Amino acid sequence: MKKIISLAALFAAISYAAPATAATITVGGDISTRVRAQTYDKAHQASDDLYWQYRVRLNGSADLGDGFFAKVQVTNETPLAPSSGKLGGGGGWQTVGYGNSELYTIGFSQAYFGRAYGDSHYVAGRLPLNSTNNPIFDLTLYPKNPLDVPTTTFQNDRLFGANWGTKVGNGDLNLVLGVFDNIVGNNTTSTGDGLLNDGYAFVASYKTEIGGVTVEPQVLTAITKFDSVTQETFGASGTSAPWHQGVRPWTFGANVSGINVGDLKLGASAFYNIANGTTPTNTAYAVPGEKVDYTAYLLRLKAEYGPFLAWYDHSVAKDKSSSLATEKTYTNNFVWAQYQFKAYESKGAKLVIQPTLRYLTTRDGDTANDKNRLRSELWASVSF
Repeated sequence: MKKIISLAALFAAISYAAPATAATITVGGDISTRVRAQTYDKAHQASDDLYWQYRVRLNGSADLGDGFFAKVQVTNETPLAPSSGKLGGGGGWQTVGYGNSELYTIGFSQAYFGRAYGDSHYVAGRLPLNSTNNPIFDLTLYPKNPLDVPTTTFQNDRLFGANWGTKVGNGDLNLVLGVFDNIVGNNTTSTGDGLLNDGYAFVASYKTEIGGVTVEPQVLTAITKFDSVTQETFGASGTSAPWHQGVRPWTFGANVSGINVGDLKLGASAFYNIANGTTPTNTAYAVPGEKVDYTAYLLRLKAEYGPFLAWYDHSVAKDKSSSLATEKTYTNNFVWAQYQFKAYESKGAKLVIQPTLRYLTTRDGDTANDKNRLRSELWASVSF
């Protein structure tokens, strides 16, 4: 059950906008368990495995009066060691007994404040992205293989930055300035030349309805150069490193939803990514001074029928960087299918059972590296 608590003393430092009124705090969240059977193409992957996992997320929001608000989400932020060749996060999921240990590191996965007034708003902090339903971030950060919601899984579905939005015509305009990485590139001993070399990006979107269908064109552009998050084996030691460093990607396209055919709800996404740049000469990974040049696109078809939800993703990336003798093409396909069964629901709580299938294929023109992966999962979640 959600609890409404008045804690004026706790929020005295930030409730200056409404000094005569206590902040109203709403607390909620969800507790989930998941059994995952992971099956690989045995010719090219590790053996099959069964994972027992759980996730706890606590959400808090404060109404500070006069349109001011603050929100947080607390969940597992345990990182994986760089030597594992994987990125940390895991979307908040904890695997029981993973690596002979079970560490749960509590962190503020989302923490932001802002103000809503009239038809406008502004927000700053660790912002939620909703990247599971918006693949523009996956294609930008994981161009080699943007499928199976990697931004949600590995980046915890949030971005540090600021958002401003307002009503324009019949739709809503949103602008976001964010920091994708805090890694200084091309820094030398010269004073000050590394101050603005972190990975800054700008996102603009406009959401409107046309004939009852919701259309949201978007563009994401890098302001400074940053690294792709997609991992690539580099060097004789097999060190894990970004696919490319020092890139300045542009990604643009649109999400479309609300196409109703009887009880069937359809949606689609289409995004195109183009990137170029020069890898820093002082890098410890990748190819120093490499001329980076690649393009990628992602197409998604989505369908929802009552408690059943499924989507199909197709992506292709073409790498023409100077370190390659010939152009290399990466082709990926992915299917997500789930069925939600509401086992219990009351005014303040809900229990949902959700069988889920996730099937991924990756191809790079070299059959020795082609991979297939099937994840069959059973979720049980209580939200309150």
